[in-house]
Amino acid sequence: MTDTTTIHNVIPRGDIAKRSARIGAEIRNIKLAGDLSDQTIAAINKVLLEHKVIFFRNQGHLDDAGQERFATRLGKLVPHPTVGATKGTASILELDSARGGGRADQWHTDVTFVDAYPKISVLRGVVIPPFGGDTIWANTAAAYLDLPVPLQRLADELWAVHSNAYDYAVKTRASEADRKQFEEVFTATIYETEHPVVRVHPETGERTLVLGNFVQRFVGLPKYDSQKLLDLFQSHITSPENTVRWSWREGDVAIWDNRATQHYAVNDYGDQHRVVRRATIDGEVPVGIDGRQSVTRVKVAKPQQAKAA
Repeated sequence: MTDTTTIHNVIPRGDIAKRSARIGAEIRNIKLAGDLSDQTIAAINKVLLEHKVIFFRNQGHLDDAGQERFATRLGKLVPHPTVGATKGTASILELDSARGGGRADQWHTDVTFVDAYPKISVLRGVVIPPFGGDTIWANTAAAYLDLPVPLQRLADELWAVHSNAYDYAVKTRASEADRKQFEEVFTATIYETEHPVVRVHPETGERTLVLGNFVQRFVGLPKYDSQKLLDLFQSHITSPENTVRWSWREGDVAIWDNRATQHYAVNDYGDQHRVVRRATIDGEVPVGIDGRQSVTRVKVAKPQQAKAA
């Protein structure tokens, strides 16, 4: 799948440390920057495709601009479709636990409620609490391969409706500030998109599962049956053997292939302050094994509530 000889000509084998058997690797002795050579960027991308999520310590030299200069070497930057980007940036989304954000304690693939959701996310640790606040990633390609053949065949035929309009308070241990931001910002525009449950990865050819917390139901199935099936598939995706957990330090950077992973931000740091900032790379419209593409069926801006006199 990857040309390991080419990779190790640029990144020494000893500088790539696997973090688990199925997913995750730490790359050492690279200072991320927008002026890295084309060969280094290509090698980073190949390691990413192989390990699905890669980690870099000691990147405290990066600010928002530097993070974006590096991220743009991986593709076109894209802002969040409802929250937008931090002022002065093209795509930076700040997740600040003190401002009603950042506690994404649910398994998800970023922004699957739109058709061409991001292909890569680049996350930087800015303020990290002394304990707690880890992030866990799961490999959705390995999860597909782990399914018994009858369940693979079922998944191959299913399509799912993803939406950003869901019961946030039920699915998370959300604070009042979190709920307010969700209602006023995250769902300012309502999306509903149909994705194949199994997409073909455009670079590796792997089959990956497109599921997570944005799934509302499966096309052609009632809500009750949909939830049972979703729980079944999710149990394969998030089994501990299929995951990697990262304990953040300030200045860390995590990069993941959003087409082949789900992730979960562990909400175990109480009232401590946690800030991470994410840059995202524009993705392709998923294609199912039958060649059909995902499609956004609903995109509706909610009416603004009238302010009290």
